[in-house]
Amino acid sequence: MEFAQHDIETPRTVRPLVAFYSIIGFWLFYGLVVTLRAAVMDFPEQGEMTQRRIVVTAIGIVLTWGLYLLVRAFDRQPLWVRVATAFIGAIPCAIAVAAANYYMFNVFDPHSLLSEADIEMKRSEWPMWKEIAELAINRFFFFCAWAALYIAISYAGEVRVAERRAAQYARAAQQAELRSLRYQVNPHFLFNTLNSLSSLILKNRPEEAEAMIMNLSTFYRTSLSGDPLEDVTLEEEVRLQKLYLDIEAVRFPERLRTRFDIPEDLLSACVPGLLLQPLVENAIKYGVSRASRPVTIAISARSENGWLVITIADNGKVVSQDNSVNKIQGAGIGLANVRDRLAARFGDEARIEWMSPEEGGFIVRLTMPETRRGCR
Repeated sequence: MEFAQHDIETPRTVRPLVAFYSIIGFWLFYGLVVTLRAAVMDFPEQGEMTQRRIVVTAIGIVLTWGLYLLVRAFDRQPLWVRVATAFIGAIPCAIAVAAANYYMFNVFDPHSLLSEADIEMKRSEWPMWKEIAELAINRFFFFCAWAALYIAISYAGEVRVAERRAAQYARAAQQAELRSLRYQVNPHFLFNTLNSLSSLILKNRPEEAEAMIMNLSTFYRTSLSGDPLEDVTLEEEVRLQKLYLDIEAVRFPERLRTRFDIPEDLLSACVPGLLLQPLVENAIKYGVSRASRPVTIAISARSENGWLVITIADNGKVVSQDNSVNKIQGAGIGLANVRDRLAARFGDEARIEWMSPEEGGFIVRLTMPETRRGCR
């Protein structure tokens, strides 16, 4: 059994209809200019000349279409090959249309346009080869001008295709990065929770362990049900963090306190899913677990001129400047994850800031565009 092979080609960047319209436009412009010139110079037999000019123009359109077919055959070649092909292909086209023009105005019933004396004078001053050569040179640049327009349109189309592909690749890379960063949260959280669960079992606290398992199951069922590329409402994100804090409350029933300050009108704002998870984990790890007194973790949000500002703070023990630096370094995975997810999702429009107040604890502030579209 053999697999059928299918060649993947880039669609032609200039459609035949576009090329045809450009050819018609070029030659109609040429005919109009020549006709106006003849009228201004008051050439005789304007009607007869116009009819013959229409025949020459029709022949030029056919020849230009042939040049288009030739150049189009080299669309996949480098630019210099296409330019050389157009210039070389324009030579026979220019000679052919020059010969047709000479025939229509000098061979085919010339007496309808000029007197016998004028015909003889013209033939003596401008032999056939000389007039055809002059006409061919002029028409050569005309054909080259059209070919240059076609190549420019074709090249511009290729650039647009390349830009679309680059945008698709960039979007795919961004989505891959978002997925990677999003999935990075779950193993880290699971590792910490399993350690806590193990501690409860070793301390012979089966009821707390069972409650933690149930909460953990609910947490993962909720967090894994959504697409990592989709945003969630702030209400959903806060609900997950409350669930996580309930899990941790089993470990620290006497030390963990929570406070939420989320205005009603901000509950529908969109945020990346599990964006707050690493920050809340850091507050547990560095604020609650290392304290010997009750510690409050506060999550608040506010709107500032179209920006959504979310703050996660704990009032853990007072730390020195050196210990504050160590604490930030220790929390680096979580902070880096949130920073990278904000950058991947919002670019330069979002930022993360943190500080250790003199009175103790740690504060992280997230600022991102306030939007209510595209979240589940």
